[in-house]
Amino acid sequence: MVKSFPYRLLLPNGPFFSCVYFKYIYEVLRPLTLLFVFCLGMIIKAQDIHWSQFNDNPLFLNPAKTGEFQGSTRFIGNFKDQWRSVSLPFQTFNATIDGKLKRINYGIILFHDQAGDGKLKTIEAQLTLSKAFKLTQDSIHILSGGVNVGINQRQVNTDAFYFDVQYNGYIFNPLLPTNEPFQTDRKTNLTLGTGAQYTYHLSPRKYLKFGIGAFNLNQPNQGFYQDEIKRDVRWLSHAAGSYPINQQWDFLPSLQFTKQGTYSEVMVGASARYYLPGSDNTYIHKALLAGVFVRAKDAQILTLGCEYKDWFVGLSYDINTSKLVPASKARGGFEIAVRYILYRFKPKRIEHRVCPDFI
Repeated sequence: MVKSFPYRLLLPNGPFFSCVYFKYIYEVLRPLTLLFVFCLGMIIKAQDIHWSQFNDNPLFLNPAKTGEFQGSTRFIGNFKDQWRSVSLPFQTFNATIDGKLKRINYGIILFHDQAGDGKLKTIEAQLTLSKAFKLTQDSIHILSGGVNVGINQRQVNTDAFYFDVQYNGYIFNPLLPTNEPFQTDRKTNLTLGTGAQYTYHLSPRKYLKFGIGAFNLNQPNQGFYQDEIKRDVRWLSHAAGSYPINQQWDFLPSLQFTKQGTYSEVMVGASARYYLPGSDNTYIHKALLAGVFVRAKDAQILTLGCEYKDWFVGLSYDINTSKLVPASKARGGFEIAVRYILYRFKPKRIEHRVCPDFI
C-alpha cells in the first residue's frame, strides 16, 4: 500500500460537473478510453482461470511492477474459488513477496491452481527482477522494465476419470481397469516472461500507468504424452489511474486485456476510495474502497476493500453472465486479496567525540 503524503488539490471549488472538473477528468480518462475501444475490436472469449482483482496481484500482472511501493518488503496473498455450482470448485492460490535492493527490485511468486474432476493441478514458482528509470529529475515520468523466470509443473489425477470400458453391460464398475495407456501424469517446464510499464506520477493520489507484458516466451511443451503441445504466449496490456475528486474521495479507473492463443479477455471498471475520519496525508492511512468491473461476455464483478496503515484486504465476487448461466445459476467465484508492507528504518548513526583536557 502506498502511503499518502501531503498534496495540494488542483481543482477549484464548485459543482462536480463543472467545466473545469470535466476537463481534468477527460484528460485522465482519454488514454484509458482509447485503449478500451481498441481492445473491444478484438475477439472476446473469457478463460476460466483469471484474477478479478488484477490490480491487487501486481507481480502476476507484470514483472515490471516488482518493487513498486513505498517501504522495504511487500507480502501479497490471493485466493479464488469459482464454479462451485457447476462442478468441483476451481481453486487458485497465489503468494508473492517482493523488495528492493540498491539498484534492482526482486520478487518471488508461488502459484497453485486446481481445476475439474480430474484435479488438474498447475504449480509455478517464479523469480522476478525489475528496474525503474526516472525519465525526468522530478520523477514525474518513470519507465520500468522487468523479467521473470520460473518452473511450471502440471499434474492430473487419472484415477478420478471414468471410461466406457468400465461398464460391464449391466452396471458401471469403477474398479474395472481403464485399459488406457497413460504414460505420465505430470509435466515440468521452464517459463520465461517480460514486461514494461510507463508511469505518469504527479502525486501519490494522481497518476496514470500503462503496461504491457509477454509470458511463456519459450512456449514450453505442456503435453503429457509424445505429442508436443506448446503453451501459447500470453500477451497482456493494462492501464490504471488515480484521480482525487476532493480531500475524501479518489476515482480509480483501470482495465486489462489478455490474449493467449485463441482466447482473449477484456476487463474494465473503476473503484472509488473514501478516506475515513482520522486519516491524514502522512502516516495514518485509513480508507474504504468499492468498485464495479465487467469481464466482457463473462461476468460482472463487485469489489470491496479496506486499507488500514500497512494492511489492505480486498474482496470480490463474480456474477456470471455468460452462456453457462443455466448451469452456474449466475454464481461465478469469490476472491480475496491481502497485502502487508513492512518498513525497516535504519538507526540514526551517532558519533561521540572525546573533548581535549584543556577545554
